[in-house]
Amino acid sequence: MTKNLLFLLALFPSFLLAQHSIKGVFTPADEFEFVILYKVTPTTSIYVNNAEIDAEGKFEFKLDSTITKGMYRIVYAVPQDEYNFDLIYNTEENVELTFNLDEGVTYINSQENLLLQAYSKSLQLLSENINTFYASSNQNKKAIDSVFKVLAKKQTEFEKGSEGLIAFNFIRASKPYIPSEIEDAEMYSKNLKAHYFENIDFANEALQSSSFLIETVLNYVFTFTNSEDLNNSYFANIDDAVEAIGENPIIKKTILKVLWTQFAEVETESVANYIADKYLFEIFENNSKITEKLSVFKNTSINKVAPDFTLEIVKDEKIELINLRNYDEAKHYIIVFWSSTCSHCLQELPRLQKYVNALEEGALKVIAVGLEDDIFSWKDRIEDLSSFIHVFGDGKWDNKIGNAYGVTATPTYFILDENKKIVAKPYDFEALKTHYQEHPVAIEKEDD
Repeated sequence: MTKNLLFLLALFPSFLLAQHSIKGVFTPADEFEFVILYKVTPTTSIYVNNAEIDAEGKFEFKLDSTITKGMYRIVYAVPQDEYNFDLIYNTEENVELTFNLDEGVTYINSQENLLLQAYSKSLQLLSENINTFYASSNQNKKAIDSVFKVLAKKQTEFEKGSEGLIAFNFIRASKPYIPSEIEDAEMYSKNLKAHYFENIDFANEALQSSSFLIETVLNYVFTFTNSEDLNNSYFANIDDAVEAIGENPIIKKTILKVLWTQFAEVETESVANYIADKYLFEIFENNSKITEKLSVFKNTSINKVAPDFTLEIVKDEKIELINLRNYDEAKHYIIVFWSSTCSHCLQELPRLQKYVNALEEGALKVIAVGLEDDIFSWKDRIEDLSSFIHVFGDGKWDNKIGNAYGVTATPTYFILDENKKIVAKPYDFEALKTHYQEHPVAIEKEDD
């Protein structure tokens, strides 16, 4: 008995290790260096392992019995939230795949992932046929009726074929709207929107543990829009999505953060601020870091009065302290955040000075906030930028003024009108010049 027990104990580590694997090939191989595997849950991503991608593009994760079934994410580059894809691992089969940047991921082995892959391709093909029908002036109603019948049949077949599998959750949630009779384009589009969320359970753990719900909501918000009233379309679509999400606070929080980020990054400020004001400030009321970020973005949006700070103005060889909002010496103002250690700044600011000096007196005034750790280096540099009003931003990235403007890189420009309202936030000096070409505030001085 003891001998047999010892034999079993000796084998136990091999049983623990010799389970299944996730492996594949990335092409072209020289474009990739590593992959990281995460187990994804509704609340977090749990690190599992990492692997190198070899010279042939191959990688492999060997999974022991401690790896539970569920949704997993493979990250293949940085930033991680952009370069990744999800897959299913059910502890009963190996997963094998190929990946390239043009075609994405293709599964070679794994019933779960192959089934979901086949369903997605089938749905895409039939959707293309439907879109072609409604875009055509010569509509064959008999043909489209056949397409809808095939769509209904395929949906039923895939749902039955995936019963008991994790893939079923995604196939059932992706069930498209199928009209009972042929509708014109306007009615079909209206019903497609009205029925968009009806098969999606936002409380479903498998869906929450993947990018499915986020991508589905993004698709809804950005697809069903009126180009003549775009922002109000976004407002309505966001509200629809929140209603569909219902009482599921974790996924609601995640999706609204993603939506805010999407609109903030493309500087659709009114929509980003709508999301913040209506939802995010309340959701994150106990998270000062996030609410501060939302507030800074809102306070530095176009048409907002610029955050105030103190200027040191030299008059009659005396230094006078005055707030930005009370300073009244020009038609327009440029606030530029820069640093004496920033090479781009040292290239652009002399060009900015030359540009402003060529304009009529009082047209533009530049307020240059130097985000610095060293006051001596800053003082050396500002001697060559004598026509600017200079502000020393002590602490560099932890400076009160820079933080109030949400500055994360230098140079960063803000253009203000005479009332200190933000009218533009050009990306660089060339964009600044383009703004003034389109919105001139002065003519150049005449040569003597």
